[in-house]
Amino acid sequence: MSQLTRTVGRAFLGGVAAGGTIAAIGVIRRSKWAADLERINHKGDTVSLAEGPGVTAGATAGAVLGANSPAYAAAAAATGLTAGAVGLYDDMADTKGEKAKGFKGHVGALLKGRVSAGLVKILGISGAGLASAALIDLQNGELTDPRRHWIRRVWNVGVGGGVIAGAANVVNLFDLRPGRALKVVTLAAAPLSRPVSAKSDRATAAGGANTALAVSAAAGAAMSDDLDGKTMLGDGGANALGALLGLAYIARTGMVGRHLALAGVAALIAASEKVSFTKVIAETPVLRRLDELGRTKS
Repeated sequence: MSQLTRTVGRAFLGGVAAGGTIAAIGVIRRSKWAADLERINHKGDTVSLAEGPGVTAGATAGAVLGANSPAYAAAAAATGLTAGAVGLYDDMADTKGEKAKGFKGHVGALLKGRVSAGLVKILGISGAGLASAALIDLQNGELTDPRRHWIRRVWNVGVGGGVIAGAANVVNLFDLRPGRALKVVTLAAAPLSRPVSAKSDRATAAGGANTALAVSAAAGAAMSDDLDGKTMLGDGGANALGALLGLAYIARTGMVGRHLALAGVAALIAASEKVSFTKVIAETPVLRRLDELGRTKS
């Protein structure tokens, strides 16, 4: 395949993800569910959650289109659609008086005989992450490699699933101000979307690069309205983009890379329980300028 063909193919893939995102958001905002998706943001303005299912549709469509095997296409669809669906379910539960927040809150609700929407989201994304990681390792031959002990193979799938679920959570942690989560997603997707070297021995690497490209394109398409405070990602959009980034990462890296990523996302999640990311960003000049870049001033 020539360089020109690859470039045109990547441009088409990005166009599908971006165009699909814009089209989906438009359809949802004109639908009978539009009013149910309106929320009040941190400034007291009314914004639409249509962006969440919109970027889920666009990014997932691009990831599936850019898959280099049926197994990878199934992993991309399962990851993006499941994370987006259970995240949106959690968003909708917020308007119905759902009070359980954080891991302790979900466990507490379960002990009282109630399954919280947040727990449904955790289980849904974790399940999809494990299934997708298994599909990735199956395509790469790692899940059936007789030279590796079965415990090691299963463990690697578990770590891969943890990276996907953890990435979904981390992106959601940044969705507190207009454009912030989308900027984080765009920065994280940049190295993952780089073209795959001919020397790569991972069969899923090309699919991972295309998934990251689709995520970046979808995020870019939604950026303007998000920065203007017209739409917001919500759990649905943030979880879908984060989970797909996690999938792109494990598709391009091996066991060591997965463990490093899992340690990193776990550290960020743990830190968020003690430290306000918004406060850290506000108190760090460079981060504050990047965070405010392009945002509509009130």
